[in-house]
Amino acid sequence: MSTTPPPGSSAASPAEPPSAVLPPTPPVRLSALLGRADLGLGLRQVGGPPVDEGDGERLVQWVHTSEMEDPYPYLLGGELLLSAGLHLPEAAGAGARLDAYVGRIVAAGGAALGFGVAPVHEAVPRGLVAACDRWGLPLVEVPSATPFSAVARAVWRLMAESRHAGLRRAAEAQRGLATAAAGPDPVHAVLTRLAALLDGYAVLLGPTGEILVPGGRGAPPDPARALLGGLATKLRPGPATRPAPASATETAGRDRIAVYALTGTGGHALGTVCPAGTEGEQALAQIAVVLLSLLTAGRPGASWAGRTSALVALLLGDAPATVAGSLSAGPWTVVRARRSPHGGPVDPLAASGLGTALGSTLVGTGPGADTVRVLLPAGAEPTPQRGWTLGAATAAGDPPDLPAADARAARALDRARATHHPLVRDRADAARGLAALVDPADAEAYARDLLAPLDGAPELAETLRVWLSLHGSWDRTATALAVHRNTVRGRITRCARLLATDLDDADVRMELWFALGRGGE
Repeated sequence: MSTTPPPGSSAASPAEPPSAVLPPTPPVRLSALLGRADLGLGLRQVGGPPVDEGDGERLVQWVHTSEMEDPYPYLLGGELLLSAGLHLPEAAGAGARLDAYVGRIVAAGGAALGFGVAPVHEAVPRGLVAACDRWGLPLVEVPSATPFSAVARAVWRLMAESRHAGLRRAAEAQRGLATAAAGPDPVHAVLTRLAALLDGYAVLLGPTGEILVPGGRGAPPDPARALLGGLATKLRPGPATRPAPASATETAGRDRIAVYALTGTGGHALGTVCPAGTEGEQALAQIAVVLLSLLTAGRPGASWAGRTSALVALLLGDAPATVAGSLSAGPWTVVRARRSPHGGPVDPLAASGLGTALGSTLVGTGPGADTVRVLLPAGAEPTPQRGWTLGAATAAGDPPDLPAADARAARALDRARATHHPLVRDRADAARGLAALVDPADAEAYARDLLAPLDGAPELAETLRVWLSLHGSWDRTATALAVHRNTVRGRITRCARLLATDLDDADVRMELWFALGRGGE
């Protein structure tokens, strides 16, 4: 009989065993089967290498019972093979027959051998123990009181428990990723959550393989980053006869590097780097692919494009009459936002995510911009958003009032940052009360005359306005204007000198506040 020799032997090897067809259930660790006292099996290992967790861990894909002298043709690989030794002599010893038997099990890819004692053999043959030690095949003693069917049932039970646990983990992971997608900066949040689940890295790749948005751990190390870029090129569409693949993977050391194409995004992709063999890696990546595809897909529809163009035109100073037809009736609310607590550039995807969270697709930002502007339609109320500081102002009427509302939103944002509030509203009716008793033309004329010494120095007027709004706080004003407190002191001193007035006088402050409110719109 031909057998596969153990390591170090020069004998010829038999044909390769057939490729194993993996079952739809996860494998079971042999050590878990031996350690489950609640199963009442009484199994114990009597030969072969240790099956403790680690590099030598043995995984059981299924259970098979056979009394064939050569079980090789009937094994797919990964089996716990059960036998009572009907084909073995009563006193087999350590002869070549046992050695050939174990060799064929190993050649077929068997995970372990379970030997049932009684009624054929009163104990596990010593020669079988020696052969399993020599070939490195775990040998498990099955006591006479334990039917082979009980062993098979215990394996299926462990598989079911593992499968249910995997489904629970997948459901929890899906909920976590969906929650991240529903919050502020959803693309970054989804990538950060995925990276944590994989204990690795997750990034959004551009059409040429560049990293557009990294997850919470940042970009992966240079070697993995280069591999991600190379894999991304494999996802590009080829000839009509060769459609682009949906994913590409590569193994580098102990890491598995994968790239998954997003749909409807013009060539964007999800890139992951995680330890090889990470449980559920592909399933988690596919959930993230669906979410990221929805979050980054282009916005179709001429109406959306028209309204976005209208917003941009208005904020750039075009005549409102030229774009009013593209917008629905007001009142509109203008929201200005910056990242909290320290600000910084905002990428377009993060800005879009903020708009989605606020309930609007009208979002404006630019390359390197640290401020996002969102236009909310009637009925949409701004709410605090985690990770953002917001200032909001509602236009009193239709599009012609939007530029003034944008200016008030900017002031509200300054106040929110200075006072560390997540959201500050600036109402369109702020001029009501005593100020409403003064004729608007007279009020504007008075404001122009009073503030004339500050003409040509807008930074002084703005500093004075913020300083007054914050009750003369140097530190809060410096925070709101993103300047040093000494700069604020210098500007206020210049204002007092140019205006020839005492800014410590409450009446003076009241008049200046009134004038800045009338002339600053």
